[in-house]
Amino acid sequence: MSFWFGKDATAQGVAKQRLIETLAPPSKRVISDPYAKRFVLGASLIKLMGHRLSVLITEKFAPGFHQHLIARTRFFDDCIQEAVENGVDQYVILGAGYDLRAHRLDLPSSLRVFEVDQAEVQKRKRKKLPQHLFNSENVSYVSVDFNHQSLVERLLASGFDPNKPTIFTLEGVSQYITKPALATTIEALAALTHRTDATFLMSYVDERLNSDPKACFGDGYPHVVKRVNTIKDLSDKFGEPWVSFYRSDEIEQMLSGYGFKVAENKTLEDLNGRYFEPIGRKVPEQHVMKLEHFVVARA
Repeated sequence: MSFWFGKDATAQGVAKQRLIETLAPPSKRVISDPYAKRFVLGASLIKLMGHRLSVLITEKFAPGFHQHLIARTRFFDDCIQEAVENGVDQYVILGAGYDLRAHRLDLPSSLRVFEVDQAEVQKRKRKKLPQHLFNSENVSYVSVDFNHQSLVERLLASGFDPNKPTIFTLEGVSQYITKPALATTIEALAALTHRTDATFLMSYVDERLNSDPKACFGDGYPHVVKRVNTIKDLSDKFGEPWVSFYRSDEIEQMLSGYGFKVAENKTLEDLNGRYFEPIGRKVPEQHVMKLEHFVVARA
């Protein structure tokens, strides 16, 4: 099973949106990532343009795209911090890419963080990180070649404790991997945590994006089919095509087969009022993206 990428277009794209959001005034900001600029080509220009203009340019590509990614990021941030407050001792980031939660969130020094990805991706990431970094001593980089190595064996060899409550994240990955690969991953998580409590955060792209694309956007969203094709074409162009789409009941069945029960299933539509409306940035209905779902499952 191989689903981490040598290319980093997607990781850069997400880091770019985190950088743009960080440029917003503190009272209008949903998330903050002081390290994102290190992973974005053209970061100096983005900083010069500022938050408002950068968001407007993103809107030209796809209205609501920026808010969609930031809502996903903040929702997972909140879930991770809540889990830590409730006694989780370990955090495993699957397909970590340029994820920086281990350093940008105020996580306790007692929390062990395991970042799982290909060795080449981790090497590139670590080269871009500052030398003196918050919580760096608590992070273990677990390189895995899924064609020849077991996720379970590599985590255990890196100090993962199967007796400690753990939270896992698989964010923005499931659309790029096959359905059997996702099932195998969930099976591995179940094997790692069968003696303790586990929380699994993941995202998936709605199957209706192919069969009924308008159902994946707010009423009045402009040029839906054109926008969908643009997003897919860009993924293909960068060598990271979307290959898997899911129904909500399909995800629930897959997770339940390995002992996980879905506790929450959200989209930007659900989180708009939670994150953007209170700061005067509510996303209008005609700009709402709900093509990707954010899931919290527990075992």
